[in-house]
Amino acid sequence: MPPAAGMARHADLPAWPDLLHEQQLWDGGACLVAGLDEAGRGAWAGPVVAAAVVLPSDRADLLDLLPGVRDSKVMTRRQRERWAASIRACALAVGVGETPPEQVDAMGLIAATRAAMRAALQALCLSPDHLLIDHLRLTGVRVPQTPLTHGDARALSIAAASVIAKVSRDARMLELDAAYPGYGFAQHKGYGTARHRQALAVLGPSPIHRRTYSPVAMRLQLDLPARA
Repeated sequence: MPPAAGMARHADLPAWPDLLHEQQLWDGGACLVAGLDEAGRGAWAGPVVAAAVVLPSDRADLLDLLPGVRDSKVMTRRQRERWAASIRACALAVGVGETPPEQVDAMGLIAATRAAMRAALQALCLSPDHLLIDHLRLTGVRVPQTPLTHGDARALSIAAASVIAKVSRDARMLELDAAYPGYGFAQHKGYGTARHRQALAVLGPSPIHRRTYSPVAMRLQLDLPARA
């Protein structure tokens, strides 16, 4: 299953995520390992959504059950939706959390991402023994954790979380498209496409736009009354 068109990968990254990091933790006694990742950090509108996925440690066939799961950014929409269902079917627990756009503006992106991850952990039906997190270290939790740079390309549980986060956020943006028509949220999911920029120029920012992001902030400046 090749990467989606136009998605470059670092030459030193594995072609597919594996279970090496999870297995080391399982062997060390951490039976419940949660992978965490997010979606929507770069979008101009909508929430940051995070997911936590706990895969079973007693399934020797996990890689066979989830052969198409990888970094969600190199998967097509249909692939993500198909494998999100498979992830939910075999995972011990899946949690999803989000930080709304007004809090992204108020907290800043990194803090908002951590808040969404903490919400995803709270949504789990069990308490993990260890966290594998894509790139970030999660503050405000006492669970042991390992941040992995490019973790969604390296660890299956993080890749699974990236898929769940992306599919969940896309579904949320479809709902928001109905609430705020005209911006094309169903198509671009809040990211900075030419159509989104054009809609922003014509309609101005909606209530779910992130006011601190440059294209939105610039459009807001145009709406300020001229100084006397």
